[in-house]
Amino acid sequence: MPYKIQNITAQIIYKLYSDGNLDKAVLASARSCAAITDRKAQKVWPIMLASLDDNMLSRTGEPTYSETAIYSAIHFYAIYQQGKEVLVYGNSGSEVNDDGLQLFQTLANLRKRDETRIALDRRVQAILGTTNITSLINGLTHLIEILKSNYMSNNLQKIDFAKLASDLYKFQLGYEYANEVRLIWGQQYFRTAVQSNKSEGDKE
Repeated sequence: MPYKIQNITAQIIYKLYSDGNLDKAVLASARSCAAITDRKAQKVWPIMLASLDDNMLSRTGEPTYSETAIYSAIHFYAIYQQGKEVLVYGNSGSEVNDDGLQLFQTLANLRKRDETRIALDRRVQAILGTTNITSLINGLTHLIEILKSNYMSNNLQKIDFAKLASDLYKFQLGYEYANEVRLIWGQQYFRTAVQSNKSEGDKE
């Protein structure tokens, strides 16, 4: 299921970006609402819910793990994409044309800056200590905003929001799965920052 979550999230992001013809109304709604149950989030429903398999949809009105994970990733993407014409989503795989990094790899690069390290460490450690999905989403929202404000407009590192969706799905499956996700995030953040030429400013 996590791999399917990842693929569906990527498809939705590409639809919202639409080769540079961004669906600004839907993105604005996604950006302003952290939860799929928020009233303004309903503008996202047509494009998102139509992309989900039947077994991913709620039968009770309580969002499923899939709905929560995918919507949250769209929310993060919408925040990061605001004001940018170039697509800010990128795959973090190993192919030559994969130009994204996972979120905590990107944060590790920002951690190299002395002026941001202490505050960033504090926020990341709070996230790595939480077991509550709502607190996690709120914390990740702040981290996305920090990344956006600290990267120059012409050098915004692409982030793999689809992989983040699959992580969020796994996080909700239980305590052991959440521990696995947090450990991977911690490894990505605290190890030596990724030396990458994947950012837009490094491309010719």
